[in-house]
Amino acid sequence: MTTSAATAVVVGGPGLPQRRELRTSIPGPRSLELQRRRVAVVPAGVSSVMPVYAAAAGGGVLVDVDGNSFIDLGSGIAVTSVGNAAPRVVADAAAQLARFTHTCAMITPYEGYVELAEALTAIAPGDHEKRAALFNTGSEAVENAVKIARYATGRAAVAVVDHAYHGRTNLTMALTAKNVPYKDGFGPFAPEVYRAPTSYPFRDGLDLDGAPIDGPAAAARTIAQLDRAVGASRLAALVIEPIQGEGGFIVPAPGFLPALAAWCRDHGIVFVADEVQTGIARTGAWFACDHEGVVPDLVTTAKGLGGGLPIAAVTGRADLMDAVHPGGLGGTYGGNPVACAAALAALRTVREENLIDRAVQIGAIALDRLRELQRSDPRIGDVRGRGAMIGIEFVHPGTHEPDPGLARRVAASAHQAGVIVLTCGTFGNVVRLLPPLTIPTDLLLEGLEVLAAALEEGRP
Repeated sequence: MTTSAATAVVVGGPGLPQRRELRTSIPGPRSLELQRRRVAVVPAGVSSVMPVYAAAAGGGVLVDVDGNSFIDLGSGIAVTSVGNAAPRVVADAAAQLARFTHTCAMITPYEGYVELAEALTAIAPGDHEKRAALFNTGSEAVENAVKIARYATGRAAVAVVDHAYHGRTNLTMALTAKNVPYKDGFGPFAPEVYRAPTSYPFRDGLDLDGAPIDGPAAAARTIAQLDRAVGASRLAALVIEPIQGEGGFIVPAPGFLPALAAWCRDHGIVFVADEVQTGIARTGAWFACDHEGVVPDLVTTAKGLGGGLPIAAVTGRADLMDAVHPGGLGGTYGGNPVACAAALAALRTVREENLIDRAVQIGAIALDRLRELQRSDPRIGDVRGRGAMIGIEFVHPGTHEPDPGLARRVAASAHQAGVIVLTCGTFGNVVRLLPPLTIPTDLLLEGLEVLAAALEEGRP
């Protein structure tokens, strides 16, 4: 590693050299300068994981303003699944940018909105008639899904599960389980939100008969709690992440989601799958629900949908979506034409580059290496995930007691070594991997070895 600052890279995309390279200390001088400027004008509440400032990204790397090239195992929290500055996304967004940037779809609509709705209704689970409405963020999509469910059912109560994360608006903060940093001091929150246990195989333990709590048993526990605390006849919706994201990349036991979906169907409860982080090929399917054949009534998408541009959607049963009166759904920027063009290009990229299959390959490579590490390291309590959505849960050896300090140290060590990883989990003890689906295999393997070295450094 040299100590001289490098000239900033200004052109991104897959043409960037696909290598990890540290040219300065981390953070470098230009990043330190930008940080000094930032603290003078940006509030402390808007924090960042990495102490470096981006200049370019593409393929499987991110290059900072000092010329340091990092292996990207975060994808901007699962947003740049098709790669940063993906060629189709850039070309189509630029072409739309030159035609017009905004008219407001509620004033004068445009073909891109309709085309994206057609694409989403085609890939969303189920063969029933569907509709799609476009918004800006995942939180906004979830909030609108709840609005639709309440309007269509005439009920007020909404159910969520432990460890859930659904957003930062007032309603979605109420749906979210974790207090710090998402809820602390921001109340009061929206009423009529009820929480029930979820399926967390690593922590569920045994039932009273000494048998493991499997998916159907976990679902029965969830249903019993909601029946007691709320009553099925009062519930408008059950909102659930098919794989929990911020809560710890928790993959529920097989049978959990199908049992909940069946209960909702039997009682007229709208089953809302929050696929903001899991959707659009991330888990090795268009949607994480697809792995168990679950067909939600409504599904929310964002993040990977836009190829890096902000766009979100609620897609679901036509009778539910059409129940809301004209003007009841929308927003000034919802389905922005440039973002629609980017989303259509992202979906085309997934198909043309076989990124669903690539997500499966990434998962197999990562899980194999991480489980190899787990076999020799008792601090790794669990390794889990589907496709390119992998979580590593750290515990104190010989226990299930969370070790958030180790997760922080491993992440910080990886950052200093040139690999971007994120932490998550209700207990802050999970390192999560969300590589772009375009990452070269050699870079993925190198990133995993950096993680292995960070773990070794953290041994007592």
